[in-house]
Amino acid sequence: MGQLTVRNVDKEVVRALKQQAAAHGRSAEAEHREILRRALLRGEADFAARAKALRQRLRSRIDSSELIRADRDRDHAQ
Repeated sequence: MGQLTVRNVDKEVVRALKQQAAAHGRSAEAEHREILRRALLRGEADFAARAKALRQRLRSRIDSSELIRADRDRDHAQ
């Protein structure tokens, strides 16, 4: 396993890390590992859920077949 050293961390961030670790019953180091793991190693299920949400958000309410048909009709009329 590798090691990671993080320097020049703001005191408030360190304080928040220690408080969160205590709330979860872990050491600050264990909490730090868990935060990094969750942030960097998202699973496929999480990716699939985010992709589905993005598709729903970007889904158009316009039927593109009607637009294509109108363009074809316009081109044939000329």
